[in-house]
Parts: sequence; C-alpha cells; structure tokens
Amino acid sequence: MRGADIKTAVREKYGRAAAEVSGGAKPGCCSETASQGSSDPITSNLYSPGEAATLPETAVLASLGCGNPAALAELEVGETVLDLGSGGGIDVLLSAQRVGPTGRAYGLDMTDEMLELARRNQQEAGVENVEFLKGEIESVPLPDASVDVIISNCVINLSADKGRVLAEAYRVLRPGGRFAVSDVVVRGPVPELIRRSIELWAGCVAGALEEEEYVRLLAEAGFVDVEIEPTRVYRVEDARDFLEAAGIDADEVAPLVDERFMAAFIRARKPADG
Repeated sequence: MRGADIKTAVREKYGRAAAEVSGGAKPGCCSETASQGSSDPITSNLYSPGEAATLPETAVLASLGCGNPAALAELEVGETVLDLGSGGGIDVLLSAQRVGPTGRAYGLDMTDEMLELARRNQQEAGVENVEFLKGEIESVPLPDASVDVIISNCVINLSADKGRVLAEAYRVLRPGGRFAVSDVVVRGPVPELIRRSIELWAGCVAGALEEEEYVRLLAEAGFVDVEIEPTRVYRVEDARDFLEAAGIDADEVAPLVDERFMAAFIRARKPADG
C-alpha cells in the first residue's frame, strides 16, 4: 500500500466528511454516516455536554477523533498548542479556551474542505487566539521549538510515515515540551486483510500502530517519559460495524480483533536539553 494512495484516500474521505457536516449530518470515523445508523463506537461520547455547548454545532458534528486530547493534556494558560490533523477544529477551539488569550492554538490539516469548515467554526465561535494552517503532519509548517504542546486526535495512525510525524512533532516542540495525543493503538497481531484495506486506513483503524512500536518510535524520535493509557477498548460488536461497512466478512474477522484495538492517550516529553 503506497503512501500516496493512503494520503489520497484520507483526503477524499475527510473532504466528504466536511461536506456532510455542512449539510447537517454527523459522519462516522469507521462507519457510515452516524445520522443514518447506529453511533460510531470510536467517535461517540468523547466530549462533555458542557464542552459541546461552548462550540458551534458544526465543530461538534465534525469531530471524528477517538478521544479528547485537549482535556487530557492539562493545558496551562499562556501555552502554545499545535493540533496535528485538526479537521473541523473542535480540539483547537477547546485548547484555545484552556490556554486563554495569552496563549495560542494552531490547527494543521491538509484537506481544504476541513480547513474551510474550521475557519467558519472559529469565526462563529469568536475565538481570536487560533490559526489554522494548511499542510501535512509529516512536514509541519512551523519553525523549530515553537510550541509547548502537541495534541492530535486519531490522526497520526492515518499516516504512512509515522516516524516522520513523530520526528516533526519533536522538532517543533520547545525543550521540555509535551506530546499528548489520542490515537488508536493495537495490542497483538492484526489480520492482514485489515492492514491492506485503504478504506479502513482512511477510517482510522488499519494504520494503528502496535503499542510497543509506538513506544519505540517515540523513543527513536528523542522523546522520554512515554506512557500509553487506554481510554476505550473495542469489542467484537464494535469491530463488526466497521468491518461490514468496508465489505469484510465480519463473522470471519471480528473474533480476531476482539479487544485488540483500543483508543489510548499517549504522553511523552521532549527533554529540557533537547
């Protein structure tokens, strides 16, 4: 599976998702549009009613992540935050609230439709300490040592070059800066049928790293104090929905992935002398 094919599939899928949101629908990460069926087991119930109430409806509808990194990252007033793969902007807007007017929140996305949606959401929310950038997470358009915290929400697993993504995260973090992302992680072997599926890769499952591999790549990039904390473990019935949506025999494959995939919060730190 070529990196260019994966990138095209991801861009097309999230471009369609932005159009669905603009039409009032709630897309799913790994299933059909949520408004047309059962709730997505990966993207549902991630934000509190209080958080959602402070944001434009389209920012909430466009939330396609697997966690709530802005809440888990313990952001402080005055910090500069970068969200890798910011989509409709929900985590950027929540981060901007937490860092306050003396802080700043950047969102980075490669999909024009999502960037347009995110900027509309920013304008509607009336948030000034936010900037959305066009670019790829493998090549961040920010200078070295320019941010305090990297967040991301179920996006790094979509990249075909995760080592490059983590190296870029390390580069743009200031010494002592924090890596605090939500992502899909896998424990144990995964059927090759899933690994080969571009549709599932674009839907945030097939590209998931094994837990030990994630730790190794973070260490190779230079990070220390790596921790992986499961936040949601997916069962067979969760897997059945997204496997069937991708045209895969759920009865054959679902038992092989029971409790194999999980949403996790991944923490790490750039050394103070890094």
